Amino acid sequence: MLLITNMPLMHVEGDESVVIPSKEKFHVFLLAGQSNMAGRGEVTSEDKTTHPRVLSLSREGKWVPAVDPLHWDKEFAGVGPGKSFALELVKKDQDITIGLVPAACGGSPISRWEPGEYHDQTKSYPWDDAITRTRLALEDGTLKGILWLQGESDGTSERAPLYKEKLRSLIQRFRIELNAEEIPFIIGQLGQFPDKPWSEARKLVNDSHIEIANSSDKVSLVFSEGLTCKNDNTHFNAESMKEYGKRYAEAYMKMLDSNSSLFAH
Repeated sequence: MLLITNMPLMHVEGDESVVIPSKEKFHVFLLAGQSNMAGRGEVTSEDKTTHPRVLSLSREGKWVPAVDPLHWDKEFAGVGPGKSFALELVKKDQDITIGLVPAACGGSPISRWEPGEYHDQTKSYPWDDAITRTRLALEDGTLKGILWLQGESDGTSERAPLYKEKLRSLIQRFRIELNAEEIPFIIGQLGQFPDKPWSEARKLVNDSHIEIANSSDKVSLVFSEGLTCKNDNTHFNAESMKEYGKRYAEAYMKMLDSNSSLFAH
């Protein structure tokens, strides 16, 4: 049984300005992980502009025009990589609409991304809520990928050695639960900030990301080189978040090019 905390199970109609295309042309992407996926970049008026073919599943479970912040995991959610990712995809393909499913939870270690696990910081069940929200989105669209940006909370001497197998298990679990065994899973690399060098434990998390991307089917890794942080040395700033989203899109489109028969719409 799924444990639901902060969203209804019912499906409600979206914003009046939203146009939902046929299911095969409505491409759904799950945004999962912790605070950098949720986004902590400063929001400006530019980030409130909308695109008619870039939608987001709201907290209430309805489709709305995507504007930052997409997430609501914490009061200070901001610009993340999701919207710029979607904008790149609709720029390349005029026939599709993108539906983003925000599900990241700030501060969540990967152990909280297991069935029934509660994350106190966000007062939510990260895994259960992500699955429920994605299934709701799939009433209207077709799942095309999962974007994952997480690992900071597992960069400790206790957690890091367990990370690789937990991530392998998570990828498999997502694919089974969502009946999408060949769905692309795209991992984002941890931030590389000069004023906060990686510890040995964070290096181990990074090694896990690389090894899984290199050895797993339809898993890709997006690198964070050159991206910059806010003054907290933890979160990417808004400009870098937007660039990160473009890198996710580039990685996804490369996967499409090499597997065109699998992901054709």
